[in-house]
Amino acid sequence: MTVAVGCEEESQYDSDRFLHFSSSISRRSTTMAGLFTYTIGGGGLLLIGASESIISTSETLKQISRSSSLSSTPLPSSTSRSKSVTFVTSLTFFAISLISLLFILNSSISIIDALKSKDQTGVVLQLEVISISALFFLFSVLGISTNLRISFRFPSLILNTLCLFGFIEEFFLFYIQKKDPDGIENRYYDLLLVPICICIVSTILELRSPKSNYSRLGRGVGLVLQGMWFVQMGFSFYSVLISDGCFMREKSRGNFTIRCKGHPEFHRARAIATLQFNCHLALVVCFVVGVYSFVSRKHGVSRESMEYKPIGDEMERLDLDRSRFTLDSEEDEDDHHGVVVVKDKENVFVEKNNAINGYGSDH
Repeated sequence: MTVAVGCEEESQYDSDRFLHFSSSISRRSTTMAGLFTYTIGGGGLLLIGASESIISTSETLKQISRSSSLSSTPLPSSTSRSKSVTFVTSLTFFAISLISLLFILNSSISIIDALKSKDQTGVVLQLEVISISALFFLFSVLGISTNLRISFRFPSLILNTLCLFGFIEEFFLFYIQKKDPDGIENRYYDLLLVPICICIVSTILELRSPKSNYSRLGRGVGLVLQGMWFVQMGFSFYSVLISDGCFMREKSRGNFTIRCKGHPEFHRARAIATLQFNCHLALVVCFVVGVYSFVSRKHGVSRESMEYKPIGDEMERLDLDRSRFTLDSEEDEDDHHGVVVVKDKENVFVEKNNAINGYGSDH
């Protein structure tokens, strides 16, 4: 009897140990999947934003160089540059379509997991992500067909409108997504609204002036900051870089919250998130300055337009022109009412003529 009871206790201990081991494995797999998802998505947005920034900067500098050049003829390398820009733009649209498909695939897997866990909130959240990804996928497909001229050339107004709707829907997704008011992830989502707003404003400006490259540069910078922040959220949620005293609580694969033990840990985690975002802003500024200096050196403005011209030289030339200016004619002698004006190169002599009707007097 004692042996039987011991065998039952040992079997129960083994089963509990197996369940704990399997739950730890599933937790690790979920953590790795979440970190991989955020890293891939953020890295893709970072590359797309970098390409947008480089293209817009090079196009802006090329326009400045053409306008500042003396001849109105285009530069001899303009055709090669246009081909390279078209190629990079096609690659950018292809990257957008690939990342959109990856987001749709990841959301589909999360929906299946939420259905198994009977998590209706997780299903709704992933459906919103799929709708946003579908908009950007349609934008990329139309952009590829327009850029390569495979079919009908869609106007830029339609493409920018689709892009604007996608950013607005993404804004509302992270603005409304506050499942747990005490969750630390809400602070990360609030800070993510900053680069999304930059993208929205830049797209609206591009709708008003499609030929301007500055709006495209602003959207590229916003995408770079958004991608960097996605990568930061992945490491802050799914790795050992999570704030001390905080832990993750999951309902399904796509529905989670980050809770802390007490108020000191909660406020410290929010302060750490703000500090991380400020560091990312500083990195973005360094990135923009570095890219602009590199592009301006390689494809930049001609030296003639960048030369310093002192204002004093222009004023001296203006004074010389004024000193040479005269209202007198080039003739050597002028007769005005009996006064003869004889001009030399340096002096002017005035002689009175006492002749009346052609007859002079020696008196």
